[in-house]
Amino acid sequence: MKVSGRTALVTGASSGIGTAVAQRLAGDGARLVLTGRDPERLQQVAERTGAKAVVADLTADLTADPADGVDALLDALPARPALVVHCAGVGAAGPLEELSPARVDELIDLNLRAPVQLTRALLPGLRAERGHLVFVASIAALGVAGEAVYSATKAGLRGFADAVRIEAPEIGVTTVLPGAVDTPYFGRRGREYDRRFPRPIPADRVAEEIVRGVRRGSVEVVVPRWLALGAKVHGAAPALFARASRRFG
Repeated sequence: MKVSGRTALVTGASSGIGTAVAQRLAGDGARLVLTGRDPERLQQVAERTGAKAVVADLTADLTADPADGVDALLDALPARPALVVHCAGVGAAGPLEELSPARVDELIDLNLRAPVQLTRALLPGLRAERGHLVFVASIAALGVAGEAVYSATKAGLRGFADAVRIEAPEIGVTTVLPGAVDTPYFGRRGREYDRRFPRPIPADRVAEEIVRGVRRGSVEVVVPRWLALGAKVHGAAPALFARASRRFG
């Protein structure tokens, strides 16, 4: 898919991977619409990329005021997007039994329910545009101890993408499974990244692979690519994968 001159919507664009994707797409000539929950940072990214900024809490119509959520974003779109990149997400680290019910709901709402609802609303237009969907999941979709709920939401997003790919053959659907990425994510999840290996990769490297995947029509992108070995072991021998994860983390 060529993105030049076409409308692209990026969620979670006020920081991290979302910001990097917006910058990459702007360089490729896309007409950008960016959404996020931080007005100041979102406006800064919009000014750098020539984008339209729409401040929206994509979980609002699931938990509070629908006027601030998906419906507000849809009303503000200047055109039917041909490309949608779902980057918005939140994490939480710690033992499952120590997570509050509210925190569990927050992860499920933003990481899974919001992209499902937004995709449902945008799918007719994407079909008409013969467009492309990108779901930024995580290698945690394979299952990471201490991030059980986050892992579940990313696995759910991956499964949702697989189903949409079959149901809507008129559009491209790419799932992205990044490993550790150097973004504010770790500071917000409640525990900093403290492993010596692998080192977090730059957000722009993930964005580069995302845009390349859109151009090529890739089904799934793993960043860095060597992590695909873990995905293959998980698929072929899940018990072996679980034992290795307990031992090596």
